[in-house]
Amino acid sequence: MKKQLTIYLSIAGLLLLLIGAIFFFLNESEIKSTGGTHLVEVEPKVENPDLIVEGVHVRTGLVDAVGLQEVITNCTTCHSSKLIIQNRMGKEQWNATIRWMQETQGLWDLGENQKIIVDYLTTNYPTFKKGRRAALTDIEWYPLDTK
Repeated sequence: MKKQLTIYLSIAGLLLLLIGAIFFFLNESEIKSTGGTHLVEVEPKVENPDLIVEGVHVRTGLVDAVGLQEVITNCTTCHSSKLIIQNRMGKEQWNATIRWMQETQGLWDLGENQKIIVDYLTTNYPTFKKGRRAALTDIEWYPLDTK
């Protein structure tokens, strides 16, 4: 009886190892191997990384305009383009942010690219002129009965 149990457990163990190996090799297609280190692919694959559709750079979501390539090269190296899109600042604010990144985050000297980048950002992602919503107009107010 012990011999049969040992045989069954051995077969079950081998089957589990085989199933595990199958799942491992199926998942290998989703993992890039670079010098013995495995990195999980996080960015969606785009056949043409420079594809522009309806005025938007598909891979980054940034507006296609003068300075786009400089922004991609210098900004998305360290952080997501979504961080760029959600921040809307004026020239002084962008330049102050760039100085802060250079002083504290290791951003390199942008040289002539800084003006191109700041112009791109202030043109395509300007500060909002008004708050969250426009003020209500043409409202007929009525007195509240507080009794």
